[in-house]
Parts: sequence; C-alpha cells; structure tokens
Amino acid sequence: MKAVKIIMFGVVFFAAGFLTGQFDLPTVTAQEAYPTEHKGLSVAKLGVVPRESMVKQTGLEGYVLQLRLATLEPGGQIARHDHATRPGLVYTLEGSWTEGRVGGEREYPAGEEIALVEDIETDHWFINRNDKPVKVLICDLDNR
Repeated sequence: MKAVKIIMFGVVFFAAGFLTGQFDLPTVTAQEAYPTEHKGLSVAKLGVVPRESMVKQTGLEGYVLQLRLATLEPGGQIARHDHATRPGLVYTLEGSWTEGRVGGEREYPAGEEIALVEDIETDHWFINRNDKPVKVLICDLDNR
C-alpha cells in the first residue's frame, strides 16, 4: 500500500511539473519523423507501355505502365509520398530496406515471396539502414 502511495505521489508531482512548465519534454514534429527528400536514390526505366497503347488495350486514358529498377545506397532514403493516383507493386531484388508508415515500420528483405502493394491507402517512405545497396523492381501506373 505504501508503494502505491509513493507511485501516485510521483505521478501527481510529475503531472504538476509538466503542466506548469517545470519539465520540458522533447517534441518530435512530423517533419523530423520521416524523410522529406530523396538521398542516395537512382532509378532506371526498363520499359514503358505508352499512353496510346494503354487506351487501346485497357481503355485507361492518361496513364503509362512502367517497369523501373531503383537502387537505394546505404544510408539512403526515399521521401514520404503517397499513391493516391499511382498504384504500383515493388519487389526487393537485392539487400533489405525499411518501409515507414505513420503506424510503424516493416522490413522488406530480398528473397521474400511477396511484393509491396502501393494502393490508394499507401502513404510511406523508405530507408536503407544497411551497409549494402538495395535494388528493387517497381511496376506502376504513372499519370505524370
């Protein structure tokens, strides 16, 4: 019982100090929580299905279907971005990288038999925290 009273006193003391500005907790802004620019990224276009063909084959106007090879160097990053109008699939060929989302992180190592799906809900960024480059294959629709 005495321990509970001590803990309660500590909680009340801390809360009072925090509310009166006696304790200054570090704050993390959204800007600091994720990358805002690309670093160590190179992208090569491997193939493109042109707009005219997309319209004739699928009826989808204003888009191209593209296949790209992206390399992210050690310590590299891809800035936060969304896929509201650009669905895609990403497969890790070599290395391992970390995808960040507001809800947490997930590692994507090479050899996993699953592709990262970039759908309308996707809002993410990537970081290579390893000492080797990461190579990924990206297939997506682009309307730019």
